[in-house]
Amino acid sequence: MADGHIAGDRAQFTTMVEGSGDDWAVIARNAKEFNRGLAKRVLAHLRLLDGDFGGFPIDRLQHSLQTATRAHRDGRDEEYVVCALLHDIGDTLGSHNHPDIAAAILKPFVSEANLWMVANHGIFQGYYFFHHLGLDRNMREKFKDSPYYEYTAQFCHLYDQAAFDPDYESEPLSFFEPMVERVFRAPKHSIYLNENKKPRKKV
Repeated sequence: MADGHIAGDRAQFTTMVEGSGDDWAVIARNAKEFNRGLAKRVLAHLRLLDGDFGGFPIDRLQHSLQTATRAHRDGRDEEYVVCALLHDIGDTLGSHNHPDIAAAILKPFVSEANLWMVANHGIFQGYYFFHHLGLDRNMREKFKDSPYYEYTAQFCHLYDQAAFDPDYESEPLSFFEPMVERVFRAPKHSIYLNENKKPRKKV
């Protein structure tokens, strides 16, 4: 097995309309193996932020670690801390819409509140600097009726905008790796999940 793929285990069709149940069983087996490595791939992509300062006082990886460390030391739960760690992971491929990239990665695994926070943190973070760039720092006010407005504003104020201190001693990435593994272990929401096979809650 290499890179999560089962050697020699391949479907036989050349077009999907020809696909059989056996073909899709092969693909499902391979997907299961491949998905086990998702957390490691996410962490490898996060490491691309190492050394990327973009003019900031610390590089983007240290900012991510500092944001997550501050949230962890403030008693936030593991899912929240992982969202704090990964909130800027989209900076490399989504330079103009990085929150969308982070939200897309996290969407199957996190709560509605945490997903909304990650997806919209860019606009809320803008409160602290948009006016210096000729933009509207109050852009976030268009979300004032959202149930997650204060939740996201708090994330930015307590952790995100505060995480640029070169003298702050953050936890290393290795500290957060087990958390990322646990959060990414099983999706909560996905079009590829069979709702009928989910365990039912006991009444």
